[in-house]
Amino acid sequence: MSLVRTIAFYLPQFHPIPENDEWWGKGFTEWTNVAKAKPLFKNHYQPKLPTELGFYDLRVPEVREQQAVLAKEYGIEGFCYWHYWFGNGRRILERPFNEVLQSGKPDFPFCLAWANETWTGIWHGLSNEILIEQTYPGRDDYINHFNFLLKAFNDKRYLRIDDKPIFMVYRPEAIPDLALFVNTFQQQAHANGLKGVYLIATGVPITWNAAQNGFDAITPANHDKLAYVQSDSELKNYYRKKINGKRVAKVYKNILKRPTHIYEYSEAMKWFVKDEESQSQVYPMVIPNWDNTARSGVNGFVLHNSTPELFKQVMQKAISKVKNLPPDKRVVFIKSWNEWAEGNYLEPDKKFGRKYLEVIRDLVTGK
Repeated sequence: MSLVRTIAFYLPQFHPIPENDEWWGKGFTEWTNVAKAKPLFKNHYQPKLPTELGFYDLRVPEVREQQAVLAKEYGIEGFCYWHYWFGNGRRILERPFNEVLQSGKPDFPFCLAWANETWTGIWHGLSNEILIEQTYPGRDDYINHFNFLLKAFNDKRYLRIDDKPIFMVYRPEAIPDLALFVNTFQQQAHANGLKGVYLIATGVPITWNAAQNGFDAITPANHDKLAYVQSDSELKNYYRKKINGKRVAKVYKNILKRPTHIYEYSEAMKWFVKDEESQSQVYPMVIPNWDNTARSGVNGFVLHNSTPELFKQVMQKAISKVKNLPPDKRVVFIKSWNEWAEGNYLEPDKKFGRKYLEVIRDLVTGK
């Protein structure tokens, strides 16, 4: 029996779709960026390449089965699939999860996270061109969204807390009528025989009050906390020391062709799990690694020199925050299972093999 519930985010991107064909070229997937990545500074670990699972295609059922078998073997309770709903039923990258839901395979737990964010080309050299806009058409669209999700919510594999299906929202503060969204989802849940929906917010500051916004909990997105939010004064000072001024940053990017956002994992990890996360409405989120230069080049953000040993320390701290909660709330989220172009994954690679997975197995099973 696991000591905690470890849930890993899962990116359903690794298969061709018409939109990516149009934007980036025929046959594009995230593997395109992963395979062409190059080191941009001394001792920069790039390219990051998969081993035993290879450059897989998520349209292949056997691949999804392999992933589930591997995750289960190493103590991952389930996947949290990123789910895209741009309003008025517009979806993208839906095929892998649709097939998981319709086929009943793999027999491995899951939940969904709504990635409610406008897609732009800013990280791919297309300036700030909007590719797909996230919209919020109102109550009827929230009802349609819920009805679309209902089959998943009723699936026996769906992950629950308080006997309610977990549904995560990436950017709740971006929803202009958040109370309407929350009330509509909860009303629809009760009308369809559920006890409610267990709403978890991410992409919000640690001070965001879940209960006041109709949510059950939050899980801090640590890459946001480090790269963008920087609400902690000590964290701001740390960043100032790294790059002093816009002029220096321009030299790094334009002349040296080197990213400006490079931080030692050993330094950054102190902000991953803060003391205030011991409150019951906050579930820790742990990052094993991060380096999105494969996708973003010199605009990328790098957590340099991440190792399984350092990851273990962060996992231990996260587990300590939830170990005294009721069993179904001893949840630690891991970002991510397979976000390869962001250098953020647990799947085996050429440098570390299964070592990150071994950390999870040893800690969550108590072996």
